[in-house]
Amino acid sequence: MLDNVTINQLRAFVAVCDQGSFSGAARELRRAQSAISHAINALESAFDVVLFERDTRKATLTAAGRSLLPDARAVISRTEEMKMRAAAIAEAGVPEVSVAVDTYFPRAHLIECLRTLQADFPTVAINLRMTTMQGGERLVLEGTCALAVTITDVPELSPGTIERQHLCDAQMVTVCAPSHPLAAIAGPIPREEFGRHIQLVVTDNQPDSEKTQQGVASERQWRVNDLGAKHDLLRGSLCWGHMPHHMVAQDLVNGTLVELQRRAWHMRPLTFMISQRRGYSFSECETRLVELLGNRHAFSKGGQTKAGVKRGR
Repeated sequence: MLDNVTINQLRAFVAVCDQGSFSGAARELRRAQSAISHAINALESAFDVVLFERDTRKATLTAAGRSLLPDARAVISRTEEMKMRAAAIAEAGVPEVSVAVDTYFPRAHLIECLRTLQADFPTVAINLRMTTMQGGERLVLEGTCALAVTITDVPELSPGTIERQHLCDAQMVTVCAPSHPLAAIAGPIPREEFGRHIQLVVTDNQPDSEKTQQGVASERQWRVNDLGAKHDLLRGSLCWGHMPHHMVAQDLVNGTLVELQRRAWHMRPLTFMISQRRGYSFSECETRLVELLGNRHAFSKGGQTKAGVKRGR
């Protein structure tokens, strides 16, 4: 019988509760009072419960009515939300954004950007891929993603097909666990000393990708293809390495990791770019996402620096 419940019956139920009478509900919904009474009777029959006391002049809910009222309101609310979403789709269609994001990009900032994008475009459909090195541009070339957030020093897979534009910079720090031998050295550490210890380096997931050597100071290297794994290995005191500041900020605060100072060893900023096929025109939704991702003010509030930051993998 519950399949016979209609949204109009639920609206009549809520209106009677809100107006305090059947006549008030009829005026609110601009329907005949007999239609309101019929809707309530049909609803009670479908639920097999009595919603209102019948021996009072005012519309007084029964215990069952009080229990079911919040559910009725929720169904009506979701129905209104669905109608608004359908209207937006009918007017503008379903906007889609397919984007590959390098794993070094600040995750908290990415989440905040997607949250804002969803508020601006409630019907947006997101296809998000987390990648390393050349993985993002590979997905753009394959057509899986329209855009990719990549790192400027990573070689382009197809310079004649892919074009890049500057997005933002991110801070990198050199770290190790407090029990690692490098942590016992006071002051700036020479590059030669770093070279005596194993450095942990993130490499591309693709076996045929061109490899990059960013911020590599040691001939003794361990390679991983996952930034989270690198984080865990560093905390395990197995190696030293460069990490995004946003990812290790809490470790530096609680002492799980310590920052190492470098002597006479300059590291340029880690600069993120937006990669796209040449000639590709951003949709309104994609334009908004790129604007959000490159918002330097929001970026700095999320624990990042605006410029002049360090880089390395």
